[in-house]
Amino acid sequence: MIGIGYDSHRLKEGGKLIIGGIEIESEFGTIAHSDGDVLIHSLVDALLGALAIGDIGELFPDTDLKYKDYNSVLFLEKVIGFVKDRGLKIVNIDTVIILEKIKLSKYKYSIRKKIASICDIDINKVSVKAKTNELMGFVGRGEGIAAITVCQLMEK
Repeated sequence: MIGIGYDSHRLKEGGKLIIGGIEIESEFGTIAHSDGDVLIHSLVDALLGALAIGDIGELFPDTDLKYKDYNSVLFLEKVIGFVKDRGLKIVNIDTVIILEKIKLSKYKYSIRKKIASICDIDINKVSVKAKTNELMGFVGRGEGIAAITVCQLMEK
């Protein structure tokens, strides 16, 4: 089973920028109902897609006040529970974070380690890439951040 997920958020001056459960040093933060972690949101959608059980907005709607400023790691932990309950395991995760101005090289290992820990898989099964959008679109203008994630599940 393979799933793909996508998420994007607008950026604003101030606030926190959380990517993969790690706080990134930045003068910008996301505008979001939860903590705005695009990587985890896209991973949650990839996992839900592989399970064919909906999407993050259906399970954790932004209209529900209990998810206001919510730690997205908790979304991922709940969905990992769904994976395990079905007798499945994650084979691998591959993600691309698209962000124009903030460089993520020094954070990539920490992000991989955090995701691997939450998902209970080897760090070598988690790939994190960071790309710019070559000055095109909302990401290229520095107005936002996006992430695309693919994952594969298999029976234990």
